[in-house]
Parts: sequence; structure tokens; C-alpha cells
Amino acid sequence: MRFVIYPAEGCLGMSDLKAKEYKRFEDVKTVRADGSEYWSARELAPTLDYLRWENFINVIKRAMVAGKNSGHAVDADFREVTKIVKAGAAEKKMTDYELSRYACYLIVQNGDPRKEVIALGQTYFAIQTYRQEIADRFNQLDEDSKRLVIRGDIKQWNQMLAEAARNAGVISNEEFAAFQNAGYIGLYGGMTVDEIHDRKGLAAREKILDFMGSEELIANLFRISQTESKLKRENIQDKDAANDAHFIVGREVRSAIEHVGGVMPEDLPTPDKSISQVEREQMDRLKTRKKPLMLDE
Repeated sequence: MRFVIYPAEGCLGMSDLKAKEYKRFEDVKTVRADGSEYWSARELAPTLDYLRWENFINVIKRAMVAGKNSGHAVDADFREVTKIVKAGAAEKKMTDYELSRYACYLIVQNGDPRKEVIALGQTYFAIQTYRQEIADRFNQLDEDSKRLVIRGDIKQWNQMLAEAARNAGVISNEEFAAFQNAGYIGLYGGMTVDEIHDRKGLAAREKILDFMGSEELIANLFRISQTESKLKRENIQDKDAANDAHFIVGREVRSAIEHVGGVMPEDLPTPDKSISQVEREQMDRLKTRKKPLMLDE
């Protein structure tokens, strides 16, 4: 079983501030009916602080050249479309591009480096493009790369779970902490978040999800995704009922692991490297890759 969802929070291990900044790129992403995704060039332009289309189209053209030189199908990554927009009582045709994630990566690599948001976009789309590559060959990945992919999935599902929990009446930070704790107690045979943290021997600010192997992460991903589904499916509207639902799902996931003879999550080994360290190593590898062709304005 694989869940492949790319985090709205963007780069793992980054600060909450950067996570919110990365979200701007997810906010202008469109997902087609078949599950494929694209970014509208017209919407991406102001997100990257390009207020004049004429300036942004030059960046797109440079990115197209870089894509062609790297052997990619430009027409697929930069799909030209025509949109009809209203201008007062009249209508006019407007050229736009449906950009793949890789096209966006090329655009920010060829954008104005003086713009702070361009630097932010370079990191964001580099990570997202790399995640797509490793997700496409998940079964051939080493353990740390699997962890990176699954942890990214968990970030997205946790965001969806948080929204479902709010709709169920879990409002304050204290209530959400209790809600999260209930799920862990169910999955970890009565152990609280603090007890799991201590068992892993983590420092005060280290997150338990960042120190899980792929098997433990998948168990938690299943807990999170199924709780989100249960809250919505049963239209739960009470915080105590939401806590109970999270505990029950966690307990059922634990029961399933036990039924198939698996290792209980609290008994799985704790990796030596945090997800943040794994990501830094992956980013260092990205920096050694050949950069796209840069052309003068």
C-alpha cells in the first residue's frame, strides 16, 4: 500500500514560517480529474512577484530552453492553453500555460535571483520534484529515502486530519494535543506521546515522527488517514467522540499488526538520523546536479 501525496507544508524540517510560505505554491496548484497536477502560469506569476506578464513570459521561455536541453518533452511540461476572460462586457482570449512541477522547477531556477520568493521557490520545487522522482521508484529506494517520502505523506494527511478534527469540535491547542495523544495511545498499546518520546531517547524539541523508520511511519500513516476518513464518514461533531474515534482507529491498526505477526510500533528500532538530517543530505545531492541552462534577458 502506498499513499503518495506531496506536502502542502513543503520542505520537511523547515520552520513553521517557511512551511506557511511554501503553502503559497500549493494554493495555486490545480489537480485534474485524473489526479495529475499543474500550476497555471498566470497564477504562478504573481506568486513569484512577477506583476507583468511580459516579464514572466521571458522566464518561461528560458525555462523551456533549459527543459529542451535536459531532454524533457517541453510540450508536456509547458502545455499552452487559451483561456477566455471577460473584459467588461466583452470577452478576449488569453494565452496561459499549464505547468508541470518540473516546469515550475525550471522557472524558479531561471527566475530573478534578487527576489526572495524565487529562492524560496527554488527550494520548494527542488524538494517536490525530487519527491516525485523517488515516489515513482519507491520499491527500489533505500530506507532513508522511503522515510522521506512517507513522512511527506504524513504531513499532508495530518493537515487533513487537523481540519476534520476542527470540524468535529477539536478547537484549542490543548484539545488537539489530547486528540493526537488518543491516537498514539491506541496504536502504541497505552503509551502516550511523551512516553513514546522518552522511549526513543529524543531531545525535548525533537519530533517522534522524524525518528521513525518506514515501517513505523506507515503504521502511523494508516492511523492518520483512517481517522480522518472516520471523522468525516460518521460526521462526528463532539471532541470527546473524536478522541474516542482516534483511539479506536489506533487500536485497530495495532490489532491488525498483531494479527499478521508484525512487530509492535514501540518495539521497532529508532533510526539514527532524523528526517531533517536525511533531507539535508538529499539537498546536498541536489546541489551537485547539473544546473539548468541560464540565458540572459
